[in-house]
Amino acid sequence: MQLSDFDYHLPEALIAQHPPAVRGASRLLHVDGKTLSDLTFADFPSRLQAGDLLVFNDTRVIRARLFGEKASGGKVEALIERVLDDHTALAHVRASKSPKPGSRLIFAGRWEAEMVERHDSMFKLRFLAEENVYDILEASGKLPLPPYIERSAEQDDDERYQTVYAREQGAVAAPTAGLHFTDDMLATLQAQGIATAFVTLHVGAGTFQPVKVDNVAEHKMHSEIYDIPQSTVDAVAAARARGGRVVAIGTTSVRALESAAQHGELKAGRGETDIFITPGYRFRVVDRLLTNFHLPKSTLLMLVSAFAGYDEIFHAYRHAVEQQYRFFSYGDAMLLERKD
Repeated sequence: MQLSDFDYHLPEALIAQHPPAVRGASRLLHVDGKTLSDLTFADFPSRLQAGDLLVFNDTRVIRARLFGEKASGGKVEALIERVLDDHTALAHVRASKSPKPGSRLIFAGRWEAEMVERHDSMFKLRFLAEENVYDILEASGKLPLPPYIERSAEQDDDERYQTVYAREQGAVAAPTAGLHFTDDMLATLQAQGIATAFVTLHVGAGTFQPVKVDNVAEHKMHSEIYDIPQSTVDAVAAARARGGRVVAIGTTSVRALESAAQHGELKAGRGETDIFITPGYRFRVVDRLLTNFHLPKSTLLMLVSAFAGYDEIFHAYRHAVEQQYRFFSYGDAMLLERKD
């Protein structure tokens, strides 16, 4: 397939720049083949049945953006992509001239870091303070909002660009389908007999990088760390045994589950994945998918097209634009049925 096959027209006014005033006060488009139902997110429990299993990504967004200057002069901005250990991290670095190995960077006027070496498009930084990288980010970092949100992070974003169940720090972007859930909604689901389980996939900045090849098959996906606990493997097996459906909350949960099942059965464990899901992929674990709307020509749009059907997704997206749904991270949600 060609990259142009995944393009669509999106009026800029439909890109959500802020979350809804109240968490969960979003719309929900249920896509069942060519049948579309315009709902609110409060209707989500009514689309489930006792015995179903929801699989959430419990990654926590870190305050990954640091601002400072090079010791030699000139402003610098770093986006921490991955924390390697207490004092080193891989980062995207923006500066008038890229730092060379051995050069020093000073962030927020207090944290000194040495550029150790280059890793493709990223830089390995070693922080020289006694504090670990996470403590430095918590003290001086800024929340990394997606590039299509055309404003700086505000105090409200510290809460709203984080799921209520986030616990494993390491992501630089939120698993946004989870942003709709409140503690009350989770309690409602539990009372309804809906089971829950968790995976961890630390979303990287690569999720926003554009596809740069015309032939989709030539695209190389970025790599992300994931972890599937044995309890989640057991929960999926139990749901299957009772006739329940496995509902992935977000494309990151899909990527984690399908990565851990690439050789057949779902296996517990930790690893890295660069899985690239496009139309024609055979899903092994996930039966239904709750997700937000995705960017034109993006790998995530390709994933949902693989899941629900190419024609079905583009029919749904045209409807969503006509009905003025809100798009992307702070936007509305879709519940997708898998096309077998």
